[in-house]
Amino acid sequence: MAGFEVALSPGNLWFCLIGVALGTLVGVLPGVSSLAAVAMLLPFTHALSPTAALVLLAGVYYGSEYGGAIAAILLNVPGTPASAVSCLDGHPMARAGRAREALILSAGASFGGAVVGIGMMLAMAAPLAGLAFMLGPAEYFAIMIFGLVCTAAVGRGRLAAGMVAMLAGVGLAMVGTDAQTGVARFTLGLTELRDGIPLVVLAMGLFGVSEVMLSMFGALPVVRGGIGERSALPRWKAWRRAAGPVLRGGVLGGLFGALPGTGPTLASIAAYALERRLSARPECFGRGAIAGLAAPEAANNAAAQTAFVPTLALGIPGSATMALMLGAMSAHGVVPSPLLAVENPELFWGLMASFVIGNLLLLVLNVPLVGVWVRILRLPPQRLYPLVLVLIAVATFGVRGSAFDVWAALAIGLVAYGMRRSGVHLAPVLIGFVLGPLVEDNFRRALAISQGDFAIFVSSPIALAALGAVFVLLAVAVCRSMRSARAA
Repeated sequence: MAGFEVALSPGNLWFCLIGVALGTLVGVLPGVSSLAAVAMLLPFTHALSPTAALVLLAGVYYGSEYGGAIAAILLNVPGTPASAVSCLDGHPMARAGRAREALILSAGASFGGAVVGIGMMLAMAAPLAGLAFMLGPAEYFAIMIFGLVCTAAVGRGRLAAGMVAMLAGVGLAMVGTDAQTGVARFTLGLTELRDGIPLVVLAMGLFGVSEVMLSMFGALPVVRGGIGERSALPRWKAWRRAAGPVLRGGVLGGLFGALPGTGPTLASIAAYALERRLSARPECFGRGAIAGLAAPEAANNAAAQTAFVPTLALGIPGSATMALMLGAMSAHGVVPSPLLAVENPELFWGLMASFVIGNLLLLVLNVPLVGVWVRILRLPPQRLYPLVLVLIAVATFGVRGSAFDVWAALAIGLVAYGMRRSGVHLAPVLIGFVLGPLVEDNFRRALAISQGDFAIFVSSPIALAALGAVFVLLAVAVCRSMRSARAA
């Protein structure tokens, strides 16, 4: 109840509404991800309270998962990576004159999945508080190493490419002045790099500039007509058929969201595959199956909620966007901890309550604004992309008031564009950048406590289990890569 009192205050309620509305808009627009939107808003949240800042950024994040389905259903253009699976059955429903039914079903499934995810998040957050007195520097080091390897080995793409991307992020985090020795590292003699590379600059280059370049030089699908705008509302039979997939997708997405390196995209794919395997008529999938739309929509929204669990409780971001959330928490002096709900109840419970309110607002906003989103999608690209680039330049310049940061974001974007064209996933770069300094700091602290004895990293069951899981995960990933190479 205290959390709802915080979330329903006029200021926080207003920022929640702005966040979910912007998130929906970002989800509808191809070529602009929630990650880029969160990165652009990050500098403007410094004047807000920590609770208002996180409520705003979180609303953009999970609001984009709603909006991504609109473009996927109406135009067969996924607004977000996770909504790509919704194209498979959502757009065939629209082509068959069931667009309104598909849109309302997707909104209902998204809300149902979010409710399941919020419930799982609250259930998982309380047991994590018991770990507070069991985690020292060695345990945090081992857990963060596990998170880094999960990001590289479990994510999309080849193992070697994922490891290189993750290590590149860790290397970029080392640029700047060492906090303990005062020695400048990897600055290339440039005074602008003595303070390191700001997180916003890296994120804007990685995801903002590169996505605009991909959209400009890639082949985006054209806007299509015949979406059946006069289609009927879903009947009770449709809701009944969607209930099971929504529940299963929500639970599956909740589990995926809490795992580092997975997130909504893998959750939606897994939910779709599960429903197709369980279906008595799998041949209907891809032709407008209700389960094929409801399950992935519930999964990606549940994953968007539970992604906050490792970020808030352990300081381990479960996705690239969560890495930005972690950066926003650090900027406001909020330290992630299993005891965050006790030490900062206004922030923790206010944020939890805002998830419920935000998802209710999204349910109300989505369907009536379909016509508006369709008109925005028809905006000529030559007008949209320059606007996005201007916003990126303003956001990066506003971090430190330095034109060097703008050019740095552009250079990073050019490299990221080449990486994405080569099939390299960029999330490990950002997660490595955020976790790299924390890994180094806990590594040094653990060795200082043990007076240089490396046995401290295998002396506790938690650290030993985390490092053992790292070796098992790497072994499985290597075997999988070798099998794929032999099959090719």
